[in-house]
Amino acid sequence: MYRRKPPLPDPRVSTIAVVSAPLRTRAVSGKKTGSGQPVYRGWRYVVVTAGGILLFGLTAQYGNCAEWQKTHEVVTRAVKPDEASTHQLEPLKVPDSQLEPIAWSALEGWTADDHSKAFATFLASCRPLLRSSPAKRETRPMYFALKQVCRRALDAGRLSKDQAQLFFERNFRPMRIAKLGDSAGLLTGYYEPIVDGSRFPTPIFKVPIYRRPPDLVPPLNTTGLGFPNKGQSLRRTSNGELVPYYDRGEILDGALDGQHLEICWIKDQADALMIQIEGSARVRLEDGTMLRINYDAHNGYPFVPVSRILMERNIIPRQEMSLERVHEWMRANPEEAEQVRRQNRSFMFFRIVGLSNDREAIGAQGIPLTPGRSIAIDPLLHVYGTPFFLKAGLPLTTKNQPIRFDRLMIAQDTGSAIGGPARADMFWGAGQEAGRLAGGVHHPAMFAMLVPREVDPVAAGARVPLPPHKPPLTGEVDARTSLPKAATLVEGRRFSQADEFGRNLRLKSRQQSGCSGTSYPGRSPPFGRTEPNHGRSSPGTAGVDCGPGAKAAPTKEVAKRVFSGFAPSTERKPLLTSRREN
Repeated sequence: MYRRKPPLPDPRVSTIAVVSAPLRTRAVSGKKTGSGQPVYRGWRYVVVTAGGILLFGLTAQYGNCAEWQKTHEVVTRAVKPDEASTHQLEPLKVPDSQLEPIAWSALEGWTADDHSKAFATFLASCRPLLRSSPAKRETRPMYFALKQVCRRALDAGRLSKDQAQLFFERNFRPMRIAKLGDSAGLLTGYYEPIVDGSRFPTPIFKVPIYRRPPDLVPPLNTTGLGFPNKGQSLRRTSNGELVPYYDRGEILDGALDGQHLEICWIKDQADALMIQIEGSARVRLEDGTMLRINYDAHNGYPFVPVSRILMERNIIPRQEMSLERVHEWMRANPEEAEQVRRQNRSFMFFRIVGLSNDREAIGAQGIPLTPGRSIAIDPLLHVYGTPFFLKAGLPLTTKNQPIRFDRLMIAQDTGSAIGGPARADMFWGAGQEAGRLAGGVHHPAMFAMLVPREVDPVAAGARVPLPPHKPPLTGEVDARTSLPKAATLVEGRRFSQADEFGRNLRLKSRQQSGCSGTSYPGRSPPFGRTEPNHGRSSPGTAGVDCGPGAKAAPTKEVAKRVFSGFAPSTERKPLLTSRREN
């Protein structure tokens, strides 16, 4: 090996590491030797700077090296540092929530779950997470910690059920999460409707599905990618003024007519409302083509569930409420249903995402959802890709088989009605059966969020230093008390307060008897302090001798003067005098 070290690179870099492994590379230029290939050997410098990592191959030697037949080009490149490693990870904090660390054994149904399916869904979230760059305002430790776990997951590849369970247990800690004051969260379901439609309006297909209007302005101070699902959307008028956008009633009355915003037409308003509630749909066109549409924007008004209006008006009892029941009532009562729909001023706009039927709906993370494993969460509190283990007692069956509802799910979507730390909407798939299952889910559930070990609050709490040891009490206080050491701190404070009160009482006694703190010739006043008189003399103190040999005033007279400061108008006999006379 070529042993003589070459000159170092620029010394202004922050860190230089020297690796003495031989480099097997092909020279960019140089004479060929007997082997036909010039070969670089020597030290490789890894230079770490603020902008990244630079790799340099700096030495070369030509020779007949038959054992090095495979060759590569010499490359000097900048490697982008991992933002997860450079970002200072802090313990997890979720606003307005309560977090409780629990053991894996406390998750009932954890070992019975199929973790390989959950791991495959987690891998689907990891790919866009690793490709994305953090937003300017992204400071959540969960985002950077998940990226580190995702790199390990991609390296692991496909895992079996037991291997996937071991991966989750080694890289995460379960934390029970709920809103402050609540003992459980809420789980609902959603699906992707499949309806018939047409590219052109007909007497049968007369209800339009609109794309986003060009004059629609997203809510102000919007952050992140895509159109938010909450906030006040605006409309830009011809003179540039921003005003609230049209509500549902105005749109149904024709506010968007003539703008050529129609994607397609479907049969009735009940299906249109259902598509807006679910956020996506498959429209089977007249030639058999499956048109895939997905949420793109909204008009900025809060969503009001039609089911709530029907229950408040006692039209459908709460125990009978379901999506199928709402559909049946709307089709049977078209005129009254029109009035009920107008109570929900919210309106959604869509975009075309495909013309096939070979994959599931696209979630807010930008990837196809997995039925039974994908959930919609509040993206303001949680990061896409976060695993959640949910447990809820749901009386649902599919194909005469009971559905277990203790499973690991991955956050991949969101919705306008999804808010809070323990609120999730579970994706069931597409079609009528998925709609039946989704419509029956509205139950409390236990939420266990899987937190990466990098931001584990328990481990972070163990690293918090203890407060400094409190100094012991002075010897004077210890000498006055015979209490056990455990009671020294509390009782010492009591004695300190008592001593202070006693000093004030004795000094006041001398003042009331005609002696001030300055009447101690040749020695310091008692207790090391003087009582100022502010240049005024007390009445009735002339001629009073306060020297060391002076006769003390009668006890009864002193006590009367002392207690007169507490009750000047009371002439009763003081308690102190009574005790001394007895």
